[in-house]
Amino acid sequence: MNYKEYLSLAIPFIISTVTQPLLGAVDTAVIGRLEHPSYIGGVAIGAVIFNTLYWLFGFLRVSTSGFSAQSLGSQHEKDSYYAYFRPVLIALIISSVFIILQVFIRNIAMYIYNPEPDVVIHAITYFKILIWGAPCVLIGYVNLGWLMGRKYVKETLFLQVSTNVLNIILDIVFVMFLKMGIAGVAYATLISQFYGFIIGNYIISTKINMFKILNYKSELLDKVAIKKIMGVNADLMIRTVCLLIMTNMFIAKGTELGTVILAANAVLYQIQYIISYIYDGLSNASSIFAGKCVGENNVKEYKDVISISNVCTVVLSIILSAFIILFKDHIISIFTNLEDVISLCKEYVIWLAVFPFVIGIGMVYYGIFTGSTYTAPIRNSMVISLLVFITGYFTAIPEYKNHGLWLAFILFSLTRSVILFLYKKQLLNKVFIIENN
Repeated sequence: MNYKEYLSLAIPFIISTVTQPLLGAVDTAVIGRLEHPSYIGGVAIGAVIFNTLYWLFGFLRVSTSGFSAQSLGSQHEKDSYYAYFRPVLIALIISSVFIILQVFIRNIAMYIYNPEPDVVIHAITYFKILIWGAPCVLIGYVNLGWLMGRKYVKETLFLQVSTNVLNIILDIVFVMFLKMGIAGVAYATLISQFYGFIIGNYIISTKINMFKILNYKSELLDKVAIKKIMGVNADLMIRTVCLLIMTNMFIAKGTELGTVILAANAVLYQIQYIISYIYDGLSNASSIFAGKCVGENNVKEYKDVISISNVCTVVLSIILSAFIILFKDHIISIFTNLEDVISLCKEYVIWLAVFPFVIGIGMVYYGIFTGSTYTAPIRNSMVISLLVFITGYFTAIPEYKNHGLWLAFILFSLTRSVILFLYKKQLLNKVFIIENN
């Protein structure tokens, strides 16, 4: 294991994963050029509803990637089939529930966020269209996780980039040229979701014989295997619940502080997403290499993965922070031309310069832990981080308003990184004790 091998996987993963927040950035940018901040607010509320739904079950990609990587290390064919088809069944069930309960979900969301009336109209329009893409999104998570875990780098890159580029193109065409407004953004995303679903299934069908799962159907719902999957997924779900509580509290407070601050925070949060997804590329690479090492029971290479991940994280943090400081004006202007929103973004952008240093270790170690399918520390770190965020939320915001909100967010990210780093020694011992038993 060396830096060249690590970066040969990490860089394509960064390129592929960063197209996802870039998509959200384009959504914000095209809507940010319409005549009123309520359009940005509508997309922000609508997007956070789907982030809540999909992030809650984001374990479908993360755990699939871990189990898929371990099957690559063990080189057992049936393990690769189970790593794919078990989460597909879960995805079908969950997405069906979303569609059946869509009116209930929408009404609960509007009650929780309680945005201004014009924002409500845009958010509901966005939601009504995009809910029908739920099966494509969740099965798409499984497709992506399985391809990543098997180290199909070119296929992963093509699937994510082509899907998101299509979405970006349709965004521009539907909103800027056809003047479809919020509905244009939603339809662009929905079409792209169907495209990604079709292409992902086609790619996987070229890697495995879909019908061959019938040879292994007797063990598909094996109780021990399902228990392990659900144990990993339960930890990751708790982690995601904590993240969503934090995100929703953040968005809700921005709503309370007014439409212009909501719009400014939406812009800055899109930039934060881009930073996070850049680290997610490193996280995915670390996850695959860690999972493969666990499958091979290779302790030495596992330690190399941790060491290389640490160095790459520090270097990337320095680069990203410097880039934000040097080009903050240009970055903000990409997202909106509304002067009042731009002015507020410049006031709070300093928090984004700090963000890479507090989030990096947490994101990358998250990948190492998930690749090892040892997820209890992830759960614990997020529960503690949420408590820190809530403490900052209720103590800093009354005094510092929106600055206090961003301070609470930074403390949340820092706490997660520190706790996962402290779990490093236990991670190594626990994973390989489990495998040797």
